[in-house]
Amino acid sequence: MSVYQLKSRFQDLLRPLTRRLAQCGITANQVTVTAMLISVLVGVWLVIADNKAWFWLVPIWLFVRMAMNAIDGMLAREFNQQSALGAYLNELGDLVSDTALFMPFLWIAPFQPHWMGLIIVLALLTEFVGLLGLSVGASRRYDGPMGKSDRALLFGILGGWLAVDGFLPQWMIWLQPLLIVLLLWTIFNRIRRGLAEAAKS
Repeated sequence: MSVYQLKSRFQDLLRPLTRRLAQCGITANQVTVTAMLISVLVGVWLVIADNKAWFWLVPIWLFVRMAMNAIDGMLAREFNQQSALGAYLNELGDLVSDTALFMPFLWIAPFQPHWMGLIIVLALLTEFVGLLGLSVGASRRYDGPMGKSDRALLFGILGGWLAVDGFLPQWMIWLQPLLIVLLLWTIFNRIRRGLAEAAKS
């Protein structure tokens, strides 16, 4: 199970806006790069800002970024904007954006920097493993249970909680090992299902 399975319904809601953007000459690559740059700016601001209320930016921006990710994909596929550069920008943009937006949580108690650092590395590995599906003759894998959309939902909740209360409860320290297990499970699922798909082709 993964939030990613709701993507098609989300795309349907965004299709009229995507059509309007295409009519205005907005390209998929422009949307991808804009989302990446804003993610970096949000992440940097959260690190230097001395006010936890700014963490409201996390759920708000993660939702907007998810919409932009869906829009750039539809612009590419449905309006003949697919390109090799776009493929690179799409994957690289996601990795940079995730790192920038999760980085501020390295310094949020009760999380431990080394554990959160490992979580960020494993999150990046899930996407790397998903891409490797293409190299073995399978599709780009998006299997859960802790894919990109699931991580966005989780960190969005954490950001909103932090903005409201100003701190995270001590019991959330156990969220770190749980996240590590779920990320490792996601990596295993993507490898297993990628190999199974490749074997059938």
